[in-house]
Amino acid sequence: MEVTGALVDKLAHLSRLKFNAAEKEEIKNDLQRMISFVEKLNELDLEGTEPLLHMSDNVNVLRDDEVKGSITREEALKNAPAHDHKFFRVPKVIKK
Repeated sequence: MEVTGALVDKLAHLSRLKFNAAEKEEIKNDLQRMISFVEKLNELDLEGTEPLLHMSDNVNVLRDDEVKGSITREEALKNAPAHDHKFFRVPKVIKK
């Protein structure tokens, strides 16, 4: 596939970008190099190769759930800017 100035202009229009002449030429060269790389990958013999879904065989490597202690209500409210000894007090955000 050949990257032309018209293609760069169309891509710039679709992406709502503006480029000067030097930038267009640089983007054109970059796009051509990317397309050449992808076309080079098409030359590989992938017969019998399974698609790669993950980079490793590890699936869902998560920590074990453990019951741990928590802080008390008093400790949680200690640094609150406003509270009523039982709950945090926050400014009203929903208007009726």
